[in-house]
Amino acid sequence: MSEKITVSVIKADVGSVVGHSRPHPSMMDKCREMLTDGQKQGIIEDFYVTRVGDDINLLMTHYKGENHKDVHGLAWNAFMEATKLAKKMKMYAAGQDLLTDAFSGNVKGAGPGSAEMEFAERASEPMLFFMADKTEPAAYSLPLSRIFLDPFTTTGLVIDARAKKGFDVEIHDVKDSKKVVMSSPEETLSILSLLGDTTRYAIKRITSRSGIGPAAVVSTDKLNMTAGKYVGKDDPVCICRSQSGLPAVGEFLQPFMNTMLVAGWMRGSHVGALYPCSVDNSDPTYFDGPPRICCIGFQLNDGRFQGIEPMDSKPGIHQPIDFFEGQVWDHVRSNAVKASKMMRGHGPFMPAILSPEEMEYTSRPEVLKELTKRLEKLD
Repeated sequence: MSEKITVSVIKADVGSVVGHSRPHPSMMDKCREMLTDGQKQGIIEDFYVTRVGDDINLLMTHYKGENHKDVHGLAWNAFMEATKLAKKMKMYAAGQDLLTDAFSGNVKGAGPGSAEMEFAERASEPMLFFMADKTEPAAYSLPLSRIFLDPFTTTGLVIDARAKKGFDVEIHDVKDSKKVVMSSPEETLSILSLLGDTTRYAIKRITSRSGIGPAAVVSTDKLNMTAGKYVGKDDPVCICRSQSGLPAVGEFLQPFMNTMLVAGWMRGSHVGALYPCSVDNSDPTYFDGPPRICCIGFQLNDGRFQGIEPMDSKPGIHQPIDFFEGQVWDHVRSNAVKASKMMRGHGPFMPAILSPEEMEYTSRPEVLKELTKRLEKLD
């Protein structure tokens, strides 16, 4: 097809069974029902509803471009209906990520996170969808840096003529609402100097400089910044296109063989190791974690998702490849638990907890207020 396709992932935590574990199946079914209606109305071309931990992720394809009010409105309504069910069943944190009562044309600033990319579909279009729970958008900065900036991870940066032309990296200052686009390989070291500060900077988008178009996009919405107070974790998603001038699927997965520490975990205020797992194994089981990451893959086929289901399957009925479910990741998971246990040994002391400005729960202001008259200057 010559018309550009848009792939959108919009996610939200709108209620969970027993704390922050998983949404009730009826909530997932309601989202599928809503998106099925949206497909029949011509709003979206195809969809897939999945989850990571307690977050519902809506994967959608359409020809309406990024930030389209009908597509975002469809996702918003699906989350609203799922919230109604969550409240009826007295689920924990029902409607947590929905910060407003009325939809204003876009989910940005309203609570749900979103990642979208518009591009011309290639003859073969392998796509990866990374979904994280109990962590923040900057959790993707390290693995994406290894994937797109490091030839010791991505050999294609050396041997693939198109990949060798490099990539443009859009970096967001998530605290000051600013952005900058920098180019690799010329500015690789400067890019890393920013991204090393994961409290402030995060990758939003990576674009091929060889004309292929967008290569990766991340949801960079920080709920605690959006709402002005802590209302939930960020739990970011990342959409990636792969192969033929872009990093190969294996190169996208390679960095996750390393144990990486990320912010989030219990109450969004701790540091834990990223735990790669299958969707079915994404329930938090240790201290509200460890921070989970899942990766599923689809081919695009004329604007529709194609997994290992029959070619004539109905829209929304798909079976993706679940890349982190295999035994090859067992030792990574074991290392993640060991690293997380080591961090927990620090209890309420840094580095197990985040810095004061990053804490999403803290009683320190009240403590200092009570001690105002008792604090004395040093001699």
